Amino acid sequence: MIRRQFITLIGGATAAWPLAARAQQPMPVIGFLSSLSEPQTTHLVMALVRGLSESGLVAGQNITIDHHFAEGQYDRLPAFADEFVRQRVSLIVAAGPPAALAAKAATTTIPIVFIVGFDPVADGLVASFSRPGGNATGIFLVTALVGQKRLEILRELNPKASAWRCW
Repeated sequence: MIRRQFITLIGGATAAWPLAARAQQPMPVIGFLSSLSEPQTTHLVMALVRGLSESGLVAGQNITIDHHFAEGQYDRLPAFADEFVRQRVSLIVAAGPPAALAAKAATTTIPIVFIVGFDPVADGLVASFSRPGGNATGIFLVTALVGQKRLEILRELNPKASAWRCW
């Protein structure tokens, strides 16, 4: 009888040990930095949460997401980025060009994932598209360049067109 109790005790302790070890380790923190307000970026935050959960990372269970919204006051972004550096977050997600530039200025070691609408190579966020280098990578929305190219193609297709009328 004592042998069974001992085996049960050792088995239970062995099963509980990984849980206890994991509980002692702090959860990784992702810093979400936006130059806009919370309502303006809700869709981005929800997409981030959804993408993380598809990878097995669930906010509040095995990862924490800390949000800072500058609400159009870009001068607040450097302080928010510096706070993330002091907190030693695992990753900074920078939504928008001002947030990405503030995050890049604040750290060279914490990984940064950005969403910007300008050329990240020309503005120094990354070294090149194929090999970003450094600690930053992300999404470059090329809508302005694509719109310009579309107009050029339309002009080639119909060179006599001068303007469209809108009523």
